[in-house]
Amino acid sequence: MFISVLELLKIGIGPSSSHTMGPMAAARDFLARTRQTIKSQQHRGHTRIRCTLKGSLAATGKGHGTDRAVLLGLHGHTPEDLAERDVDALVADLGTATTLFIDAALTVGFSADEDIIFDRGARLPEHPNGMIFEWQDDAGQVLLSETYFSIGGGFIKTLAEISELIAPLGIAPDITVPHDFDSGKSMLTMSAATGLSIAAMKRANELTFISGQTLDQGLDALWQAMQTCVRNGLAAEGSLPGGLNLLRRAKSLSEQLHQADNNVSVNDWLCAYAMAVNEENAAGHMVVTAPTNGAAGVIPAILYYLIHHEGGTIEQVRIFLLTASAIGSIIKYRSSISGAEVGCQGEVGSAASMAAAGLCAARGGTPAQIENAAEIALEHHLGMTCDPVGGLVQVPCIERNGFGAIKAYTAASLAIRGSGQHFMPLDSCIAAMKQTGLEMSEKYKETSLGGLAVSITEC
Repeated sequence: MFISVLELLKIGIGPSSSHTMGPMAAARDFLARTRQTIKSQQHRGHTRIRCTLKGSLAATGKGHGTDRAVLLGLHGHTPEDLAERDVDALVADLGTATTLFIDAALTVGFSADEDIIFDRGARLPEHPNGMIFEWQDDAGQVLLSETYFSIGGGFIKTLAEISELIAPLGIAPDITVPHDFDSGKSMLTMSAATGLSIAAMKRANELTFISGQTLDQGLDALWQAMQTCVRNGLAAEGSLPGGLNLLRRAKSLSEQLHQADNNVSVNDWLCAYAMAVNEENAAGHMVVTAPTNGAAGVIPAILYYLIHHEGGTIEQVRIFLLTASAIGSIIKYRSSISGAEVGCQGEVGSAASMAAAGLCAARGGTPAQIENAAEIALEHHLGMTCDPVGGLVQVPCIERNGFGAIKAYTAASLAIRGSGQHFMPLDSCIAAMKQTGLEMSEKYKETSLGGLAVSITEC
């Protein structure tokens, strides 16, 4: 089982990896398939593309910018190339278009207002984040159709692909790596047998496909993007978009902490840094999916504190990210990182588990201590619902990242002071998360139909 650190952690834009980045990738893929079909059939009649959003994408897609993402993807954009652009201005410009470019002599019809359909009926059975793209002729006959699922972290699968998978992963079954661990138990067993750290095993696996220089450049680019996101969030003011009129707080909080002399705790700084990232995410700006956008603030907050308050090094950052991705890959393989599948325990819970493991490793923890740190952080997020107010990644998501960072820091500190021996294995905790998610009501899995999302009394 192998998922690259550079796939699990990706530079993109907010507000949601599953509701924004995934649909954008699906739309771009369907555009490519349509182009290929048109050219192979030499079809020149008037046609159009339509997208029907299902399940959670329909329920909270407006608040998560799913319609914007589909629009951008059908015009050929990717999350990566939008990280430094004014997305609002681009969407405003593309939103008036009524056609999509196929080649120099051909376009197909598409209007964002008319051709993106939020179907709030029954969800598709395979996954709560489904979308159906169709290329139709003038009579409404479907010339080409594809069903996609956004499975968390920006990963997508087609209907054929998701039905072939044991777990919804972005991996191929025939990939061979030197240290093929797919559980916490096998990870510890391989580490003991080889004498290698978790980060070293993960690095060796990565080097099967890319050079050491490319890997380090990728890891460093992720860290630079995280730092930029923290700093941008700490500098920004005003209200966040979406209608809640929620004021940004990270800048004010940071300024207060700088003026407070010694009366400041690590918890204060972690909240400031995590909230800065997730305010940027809520604004639709650049973030790193770590492992999702909704949980994008946890890992950067821990890393930023490690570097800027504890004198950490770039080598510690690389160890952190490699270790964190090893834990995140196990969680994704054995359960889910999607709030629409298992609630926020799969997003902030997974991010906290990854961050705790990464920090423990960066501080020199043993593999057993690292596995313990990951378990502690995940255990104390079990049962956490995903119930965003207004379908926006704002309340409770922004503050929740601060608390996720605090739990991660505490878990790492607790684990590294222990022997590594503990009662509840990480694998059992992941299994509990999966089962809890399966038993959790759909109202609490990114549909905004329960919990905090329906507990606001408007005066």
